[in-house]
Amino acid sequence: MRPLAGCAVVIAAAVTLAGCGSDASDDKDSSSATPELKVTGAYMPAPSMDTMAAGFFTVTNSGGADTLTSVTSDLSDDVTLHSTKGGAMEEETSFKVPSKGTLDFASGGNHLMFEKLTHKPKQGEKVSVELHFAKSGTVKISMPVKSATYTPKTGH
Repeated sequence: MRPLAGCAVVIAAAVTLAGCGSDASDDKDSSSATPELKVTGAYMPAPSMDTMAAGFFTVTNSGGADTLTSVTSDLSDDVTLHSTKGGAMEEETSFKVPSKGTLDFASGGNHLMFEKLTHKPKQGEKVSVELHFAKSGTVKISMPVKSATYTPKTGH
């Protein structure tokens, strides 16, 4: 009977330890996981002014959290990040990209502001943009210039 009791204790201990090990690996801190970013839907409405333009896109993240820290472009030395809260535009220093989530830059919400343009981009042109992330580094995108009234939902 004693050898059987000893085996039961060893098996119980092994199951307990195995359970602890699998819990630890399942609860990986998502902020330490590597971000997996994909940028889609980028566009710039044709600007009405010679000095200022806006930009929009969506960042989809299938990995760990990241942060968009800045944006650069040949079109402007002054590209800033903005949010819209309660109808008021507010400059931001960064935007969180949630783990397994999205960060949207859309008309009426978060957006890029290009100021002091090197030239006024026209519909059909493509603007080179570099998005700088804290963990993922630089992601280069091409932002097509669409009509001033373009909305992604309708494609017009």
